[in-house]
Amino acid sequence: MGRIQRFYASTVGKKVVMGVTGVIGIGFVILHSLGNLLIFQGSTALNSYSRFLKSSAELLWALRITLIVAVTLHVIAAVQLTGQSRAARPTGYVKHEAQVATVASRTMRWGGALLLVFIVLHILHFTTGSIRPAGVFSQEDVYSNVVSSFRIWWVALFYVVAMIALGFHLFHGAWSSMRSIGVSPPSPRPLHRRLSLLIAVLVWAAFTSVPLAVFTGIVR
Repeated sequence: MGRIQRFYASTVGKKVVMGVTGVIGIGFVILHSLGNLLIFQGSTALNSYSRFLKSSAELLWALRITLIVAVTLHVIAAVQLTGQSRAARPTGYVKHEAQVATVASRTMRWGGALLLVFIVLHILHFTTGSIRPAGVFSQEDVYSNVVSSFRIWWVALFYVVAMIALGFHLFHGAWSSMRSIGVSPPSPRPLHRRLSLLIAVLVWAAFTSVPLAVFTGIVR
């Protein structure tokens, strides 16, 4: 077994992989949320942004491949860490009190599973057009795709719920990712993670504002 394999086989190695891939994911959702906000500037701004991305095919595919690899490694490491944790403590505690745990940390697993489903559906919805809840899809008119979809209440609701899961995931993940790769030292006050909270709230607000604005008629 090589050094890289031995490192990854350890708990520390898996946590470092989760930390690095988590940082990549955080960077992506921040950039993606900023792009989405262009919808408030109208169809020309959002569609121009979409055309710019498509015109930079090499860069776009490099980002996509990086993100796919990061998400895959993140999920694999998370599943393996969970398995190792359960194997080390098969009977569990008689009484468990999460004295310093947050809602975000306690919901990381189901929230992560929901986000994984959301990512697949989101790609099929807005990237490939394989799923068309509004019955129409245009590669050129992204603005119309978004508006026609989020006028449907259950589509808007699904995205809002998914973004709640993303917010919780970011709150815990942003802090733990920094700690895993050694950037942030262990904190004696784990509930006071101001930077993680700020990132989570801003990204959640940016993503959530789009379906809500469309559904309420602010964006038409």
